[in-house]
Amino acid sequence: MSAQRRRLLELFNSMDQQQQQSLLDYAAFIHHQSSLDKDSNTQEKLVPLKTERPDNENVVNAIKRLRKAYFMLNTDNLLNESSTLMAEFMLQGREADAVIDDLEQLFEKHYKQYLES
Repeated sequence: MSAQRRRLLELFNSMDQQQQQSLLDYAAFIHHQSSLDKDSNTQEKLVPLKTERPDNENVVNAIKRLRKAYFMLNTDNLLNESSTLMAEFMLQGREADAVIDDLEQLFEKHYKQYLES
């Protein structure tokens, strides 16, 4: 038995029953916290539920499709950039296919950032 274990056992044996229980409760708490930390460090990242892009898809439906596919992403982070692309489509007359291509790249970029976090 190591010196640390012997010392812990000596301390434990010198305590009354209530103190021993408190020490055991604290040890269980520390153990639980440690296992949570390990789980968060090894937590698997979610995978997008990508679906095929339909022919003649409009920009609004593309955003809906991408939001469903990349459900794990915080949409607040995407709102500003996707709004800019939507404005380019609606106000500047940009082609829908080009805007959808950019939206797909935008969601993919944010997904890569999610993977790195």
